[in-house]
Amino acid sequence: MDRSSEIADFLRTRRARITPEAAGLPADGRSRRVPGLRREEAARLAGVSTEYYTRLEQGRAAHPSPEVVDALARALRLDAAEQEHLTDLLARPGARRAPVNPQRVRQGLHLMLQTLEHVPAYIIGRRTDVLASNRLARAILTDFDALPVLRRNLARYYLLDPQARERTVGWERVACETVAMLRMEAGRCPGDRRLADLIGELTLNSPEFSTWWNDHRVLRRAHGAMDYWHPLVGDLHFSYESMQLPGDENQTLCVYMPEPGSPTAESLRILSSWNETTAGPDHRPARSGGTTAPGK
Repeated sequence: MDRSSEIADFLRTRRARITPEAAGLPADGRSRRVPGLRREEAARLAGVSTEYYTRLEQGRAAHPSPEVVDALARALRLDAAEQEHLTDLLARPGARRAPVNPQRVRQGLHLMLQTLEHVPAYIIGRRTDVLASNRLARAILTDFDALPVLRRNLARYYLLDPQARERTVGWERVACETVAMLRMEAGRCPGDRRLADLIGELTLNSPEFSTWWNDHRVLRRAHGAMDYWHPLVGDLHFSYESMQLPGDENQTLCVYMPEPGSPTAESLRILSSWNETTAGPDHRPARSGGTTAPGK
């Protein structure tokens, strides 16, 4: 990615969504050629000069202090994920190195996924790579273990797999949010060649991807609701929680939980019993130190 263009596009799209009235600025009587805030208005709200803000938006300014980033975040009403993304974009070149080592899921985490046998659960890593999943997650989404290692990826599933559109209730929202997660990754690791290849693949093969990508929305998905449809048991309704795992900040555990006693809980029981009769043990022995997941 071109760093200057990314900074310019992100700041421009963020200030375009804020009207002067919403920002508490008085009307100046001039006609407005751009939606949202002008550069000088964003600069005034952030407490910096228009010249400095312009250079910053063009990627020509020196690396701003945390105080300036905080001021910009307040002026542009950035949420926590957007402020983190802006910090990544404005970081000194080389501060964020591209990942070089394959990610490994340690054996204890595989055992934990097996322990969560009554609910769908999986672990994602960089680029939304699916590093490990339990039997119910594979039954409800797709059998990631049956895919080549380099194709086990949540964004690729939601945007390119026809089954994802069929099984994901509210597919457009989920797919759009997944693109926002990739945007976050791109800001964090701009030199990640595999991420760049994935973005290129999605651009070429997903009709919706470019529109969502160019919105510059960023997201760190933490919790919420997910709904699916399964051909065997029908509609499934979940609350989900996502949490970073200790020992590797780039690995996230995602767990889908039904309401106790709900039709979804009963459907999971049926689906789990059906899977036990049609599949082998849900355990893949790991080499010492854990299993290797999608790497370089």
